[in-house]
Amino acid sequence: MVLRLNIGCGDAPTKGWVNYDNSPAVRLAHAPLLSRLLRGLGVIDAGNVAFIANCRRLGIQYANAAHRIPHASGTVDVVYSSHMIEHLDRREAVSFLAECLRVLKPGGVLRLVAPDLRWSILEYMEKGRADEFVAQLQFDIDRPRGLVDGVRRLLSGGRGHHWMYDGPSLSRLVSGCGFAATEILPAGQTRLADPGGLDLREREIESVYIEANRPTLTQS
Repeated sequence: MVLRLNIGCGDAPTKGWVNYDNSPAVRLAHAPLLSRLLRGLGVIDAGNVAFIANCRRLGIQYANAAHRIPHASGTVDVVYSSHMIEHLDRREAVSFLAECLRVLKPGGVLRLVAPDLRWSILEYMEKGRADEFVAQLQFDIDRPRGLVDGVRRLLSGGRGHHWMYDGPSLSRLVSGCGFAATEILPAGQTRLADPGGLDLREREIESVYIEANRPTLTQS
């Protein structure tokens, strides 16, 4: 049986895949009393409540993939992660990729989608709007203000970006973490034999797409 993981799926899990996210909403999906308490205190809003309900309804599972992906070594056929790696700092990104390498079978495929820094820069060069450019990068630069903001930060850990990539820089990072046959792909293309319900054009305009393999014995 093919085992395919979607890491950092948010509220858009892929049907037929095992879907993981590290949002506190995933844990709160199994703690309805705590969710109601936090809503009553104003720590979470109606949008958070809806996300929590979706996590419960869609069967999204919790994993901190920068620490550990909850599967045995060499058991996974595909790992997919879209617009997640930029939320990790560099050390966490390397740890996450090491976990992907560990759980994948030899020859297994890693597919990453990330915001394309080159696209953002070209947008800035064309429009010349510095504030819009910086906001678009979504860096985690706002300090929490007040008790409620502080509690929200404590719960979420901050949801902004901690690094940005273009195709070549993300490709170098993946290859440097031990993957083979790393390739930048156009939107809509994949080396996966059966992507199932995976959106191969997810956030197409702003994204870069990378695929790589865990080395086989012949690639080592």
